Amino acid sequence: MKVLLISANTFIEPYPVYPLGLDYVTGAIEKDHTVLIADLNLEKTKADLPRLLADEAPDVIGISIRNIDNTDKTDPKGFIHRYQDLTATIRAHSLAPIVLGGSGFSIFPSEIMALLDADYGIAGEGEQLAELLKMIEKKIYPDRATRTSVAAQTIPGLFVRGESGTGNPGKSHTMKQQFPRAFSPQSPHLNFYLTRGGMLNLQTKRGCPFACVYCTYPLIEGRKMRRFDPQEVADTALTLEKAGARYLFITDSAFNADIDHSLAVARAFQKRGVSIPWGAYFAPVTLPDGYFETLKQAGLAHIEFGTESLCDSVLKAYGKTFSQAQAVQTHQAAVQAGVHVAHFILMGGPGETPVTLDQTLERLTTLKKTAIFFYLGMRIYPGTPLYDLAIGSGQINEHQSLLDPVFYHSPAIETALIMEKVQAMAKDRTNWVVGTGGDATSRILNAMYKKGLSGPLWEFLIR
Repeated sequence: MKVLLISANTFIEPYPVYPLGLDYVTGAIEKDHTVLIADLNLEKTKADLPRLLADEAPDVIGISIRNIDNTDKTDPKGFIHRYQDLTATIRAHSLAPIVLGGSGFSIFPSEIMALLDADYGIAGEGEQLAELLKMIEKKIYPDRATRTSVAAQTIPGLFVRGESGTGNPGKSHTMKQQFPRAFSPQSPHLNFYLTRGGMLNLQTKRGCPFACVYCTYPLIEGRKMRRFDPQEVADTALTLEKAGARYLFITDSAFNADIDHSLAVARAFQKRGVSIPWGAYFAPVTLPDGYFETLKQAGLAHIEFGTESLCDSVLKAYGKTFSQAQAVQTHQAAVQAGVHVAHFILMGGPGETPVTLDQTLERLTTLKKTAIFFYLGMRIYPGTPLYDLAIGSGQINEHQSLLDPVFYHSPAIETALIMEKVQAMAKDRTNWVVGTGGDATSRILNAMYKKGLSGPLWEFLIR
């Protein structure tokens, strides 16, 4: 069959993100099917979609939904209406069944299925599209009476139009089999990312062992870590570099969630001769002596710590496994190793009070050589501990839609007070940024990318 995979994400703040998931889905199905990719970040693709549908006449159309909104309470933006317009365009020009997937879809599968009037949806890992295509090809769904029961046995996480589905947002649907990533240097959408920062991405493992109250990673990828072979990761990194990448970002929930594996990946980078810089998300937990030095020798340039707070009572309420003292110690070790460091702070969540806010802000002023990004309010997603907490505290009800951004508010402190204090302290600190920085930051980054710079570039905020 001919399968058209569409990357629907056009949110590029602060920088565009290469559609990694579609590479893996392509790797799972390209052996048995003809695969076409349409990236809506390309203006030509957006304008020519009706013509593409008419000329190629795909048998199945998959849509990857990565973002539901920008998760920024200071400048909230929702994207569902864009996806509705997209599926309406597809319906007007094609009779092919529509299959939804992606991390955003996996969090709200039932609601998005209904809103977008899709035929199928896959919550969890998109490689399971391979099994669904087999069933579609064999016309295994002769009527409504059999399709859900058959699907449940074969494809966990499958949602079918008009049915409740075999998955739910409180349970992950992961695969034992690992499919190869089908990256192609000839992909028509590749140049869009190479000319806007030169940043491409890769995974070294899936699954998140942590239990942060707000996080959806365990819902999408599961809690059990599934590690990719370090040599294969390094081979992929070298392939991306040869294709023109000038920077790599590792998309794992936390690169150092498995310390030994992360060190093995770094050593494999060195062995294979990967020469471009890279960055990743890290948890500020206690690490072995020399850990960051080893990673820096392998090209690590940027560390993005999911610190969230520097108050122990708040960290505990957030479900974090480290203390504020450990976070500070790990920060100092990273700076000493000569790596660019950023901390992401999430304020106003469970346990936040005026006292805890002041403690965090004061301690942040002592951190040297770092960029700090502040997010106010915690986005509530179904299936997370925060969702249950918000239900129990009466902030939301179980019948309420959360597709439009809804944020948890600590009852002990007003959001306006948090904003006032953060903005006052950030006023004379160029390295303190509220949210993503919005359109202004995107414009600055794009101007720097046009000058040939690459990577996230937040190190230029540090003074």
